[in-house]
Amino acid sequence: MDLSKILFLDIETVSQYPAFEEAPKTHQDLWELKANFLMKEEEDSVDSVYERAGIYAEFGKIVCISVGFINQNVAQADLRVKSFSGKDEKQLLESFAGLLDSHYNSPDHLLCAHNGKEFDFPYIARRMIINGVKIPKILNIMGKKPWEVGHLDTMQMWKFGDFKNYTSLKLLAHSFGIPSPKDDIDGSDVGRVFWEEDDLDRIVTYCEKDVLTLAKVYLKLVQSHIELDRTLNYDVVVVKVISRTFSI
Repeated sequence: MDLSKILFLDIETVSQYPAFEEAPKTHQDLWELKANFLMKEEEDSVDSVYERAGIYAEFGKIVCISVGFINQNVAQADLRVKSFSGKDEKQLLESFAGLLDSHYNSPDHLLCAHNGKEFDFPYIARRMIINGVKIPKILNIMGKKPWEVGHLDTMQMWKFGDFKNYTSLKLLAHSFGIPSPKDDIDGSDVGRVFWEEDDLDRIVTYCEKDVLTLAKVYLKLVQSHIELDRTLNYDVVVVKVISRTFSI
């Protein structure tokens, strides 16, 4: 397989409002219905479980999509990373859709994410519909046969047909001896960092490290001998442009 045809990606999502009490009344009423299924502990409340709203496309929104592709030559292989981030979700999604439409639009192109088939891919498609953004061909699976869907999921690849357990990217990376990507914040912190600290750059860095780890995990799963020598951050778009170079 031509590794340059694979676009590795990860998304970061937050609730649509900073807190439950700041949401419109209709939004609150609908969340209460959802929260009834989420409150498992006696101390749980509609307010306290609102921090989980970001994982549902109907109650959350995307604040960062980081993508990467492997650039391979004889001497080395680099992971080139690009991030779409910002507070204007529609603009973010339009920019990401433009990338897919212009560069990942043929049957031999693939998208890869960890738990992507259950989370990242459908979440992006749903938020595009909500924002009135046309879903790129590679993301739109309506009417396609399973073998026509160009989606790779490292969690599904690791299961080898066993559907009993969820294996996190962090655990899989640890099992393969890959340094943990979560050395600053984790998914439960993203909402706080976005709404309370207003630190989008920190979220972008966190998301990009996931993409790097995802690519390394994929190479392990397919038993490739390729080593990623470095990661070049060549663009962060939408809100601001940041250039960074990671050493691996």
